[in-house]
Order: sequence, then structure tokens, then C-alpha cells
Amino acid sequence: MLDYNNKNFVLMVEDLTVSFDGFKAVNDLSFYVEPNECRVIIGPNGAGKTTVLDLICGRTRATSGSIAFKGQNLLKMREDQIVHAGVGRKFQTPSVYEDLSVFANLEISYPKGHGVFGALFFRRDAAVRERITEIAEMVFLTEHLGQKAAFLSHGQKQWLEIGMLLIQDPELLMLDEPVAGMSVAERRKTADLLNRIIADRSVIVIEHDMGFVADIATRVTVLHQGQVLSEGSMEHVQNDPKVVEVYLGH
Repeated sequence: MLDYNNKNFVLMVEDLTVSFDGFKAVNDLSFYVEPNECRVIIGPNGAGKTTVLDLICGRTRATSGSIAFKGQNLLKMREDQIVHAGVGRKFQTPSVYEDLSVFANLEISYPKGHGVFGALFFRRDAAVRERITEIAEMVFLTEHLGQKAAFLSHGQKQWLEIGMLLIQDPELLMLDEPVAGMSVAERRKTADLLNRIIADRSVIVIEHDMGFVADIATRVTVLHQGQVLSEGSMEHVQNDPKVVEVYLGH
């Protein structure tokens, strides 16, 4: 039975399965994420990678299995409760408020603004401005604070959305293909950002860019047909004959 209070892991996924009309998108999946770890999930299209994030954040309901985050059973919680518990999720396509400035996007994501009463009585004070400035610097947007998000490049919108999650200070941050569509220079800066982020939290990343994976991964999980095919260091999975066969087959 899963020990929900195990302090060695931020996240514990055990025997997780989800079926859609008889098709098992995730099949008896287990993995464990440690504090300050960057876990990268890779695998062919259709391997179940995004579905795993959907299950963790409550967007999709599991058929069976368990997910524990800091002593809490995520399968019994709503999406909003999971967010407030400390799990942040970024989707493949940047989701920012394009008509608002970078500053306003970060301000609206600040935790004090959560809920009806939080929004009604929220006041911009020195602490809020300081935190927004800190996050903007972290995500390379200091010079764009007054600019409308609509005028940012694709890569900058990706960084803004990461900043909108970071300002909520999640203990687990999940990113789905964060460097898709980025230039080489932007990918390098994003790798640097993620390597700094894990000083304070754990991160799960889904990614296809193997160069980027090598730059950020503490540990790599390879999924195939909803199951773990291989797990370990980047070097280990790259040299695993099963992984080579699956990737060459696709």
C-alpha cells in the first residue's frame, strides 16, 4: 500500500492506469520524483506522456492506481485543489493574457488574488511588486514588463507562462514541451532557467528535443504504450537496446 507520508519523494505514482473505451493510454505505471529533481518523460507520440500530466493535475480521472503528493491523495482532489496544494502545470501552447502587460499577467497570477474574496481585496503592495520584478528577471522579461503579452515572441510567451506558474511558488512544476518552437538561443536560456528552478522545487518535463533533455534531466523516464520502457540517466536510456528499438521503429 502506498505510504502517502513518505518524505523521500515529492510525488509517488503507483500502478496508475487510465482506459478510454477499453484502450489503456496509461497502463500500470509507477514512478517516483524526488525533491529538487528534474524528471524528463520522453517517448514516441501516443506513448501516454501528456496523459500522465493530465492525471497528476486532475484534468483526467484515473481508472485505477494512486498518486501521492506531499502526503495527499491527488486522485481525491479537484483540479483547483491540486493547484492550491502546490502543483503547477504548463500546457504545450502558451496560455497568457495577450491584452494585458507582462506585469499584469504576473500580477494576476500572484497567490493573494486567488478566489473571489482574494481578488476583491487584493492590493498591489511593495512585496507584490518586488516578487513580480524577481520573477520577470528570472524568466528574462525584465525589459518587457510594460509590454503587452501579444507582442512577445513565441519563446517569450513560453517564459511568461512559466513565470506565471513560478509566482505561485509550486513545489512541483510540470511543463509540456516547454521549448517547442524556440530558437537555439532561447532553448539554451530555458535550460539554464530550469536548472536554477530545481534548487527550490521539483520539475517534470515532457520533451522531444534530446539535446535539451541532456541539458536539464536529473532522471529520464521513457514511456512506450503507456508503460515505463526504461528509466535512469540520459546516458543509460540512450544506450538501452529497448529504447533504441522503439525509437528506430518510429
